Amino acid sequence: MKNHEEIIISAVEDYHVFEVLPYVMEFRRQLYPLLDPLIVPKDLVNFEQNYLQASTGAFLQARTREGKLIGVIGMMPYDYRFPHLNIDDSTTVEVARLFVNPDYRRAGIATRLFQELVKTAKQKNIQRLYLHTHPFLKGAYDYWLKQDFILLKSCYEASYPTLHMELMVSAEK
Repeated sequence: MKNHEEIIISAVEDYHVFEVLPYVMEFRRQLYPLLDPLIVPKDLVNFEQNYLQASTGAFLQARTREGKLIGVIGMMPYDYRFPHLNIDDSTTVEVARLFVNPDYRRAGIATRLFQELVKTAKQKNIQRLYLHTHPFLKGAYDYWLKQDFILLKSCYEASYPTLHMELMVSAEK
């Protein structure tokens, strides 16, 4: 990455989906080589419904000034699919799909994407950000700790060691 290259963070709109979905699927294929790349996760099958149309959803992108897609992050309504977690019915969203191109890493792009997501969450009166990550994703757990997430539970989900985390956010003043 050029040192002073301008990076623009913005919301994904309907017309970006044709580019954003393959981008996300390719990152997923690389990070989870044991998963069947032909099976599209539910959140991505219903991308517009979960991220663009849901009142508590959002999907953000980072692009160069020239328009090259270099990073993404999303939040969607939490579906309470992990009944063993003690998450009450506060307004909770699940943070998902934080990916940044390898050529642009270590430049603060992930943090800028996440900070913008937190602003969006506050505007939508979200109280809790939930996410899960995996120990084999190099640096992910430490990254989320640096963003003030706390560990709720460590366990196996579908044969993957999984770290469930949360961050409580306060409403925008």
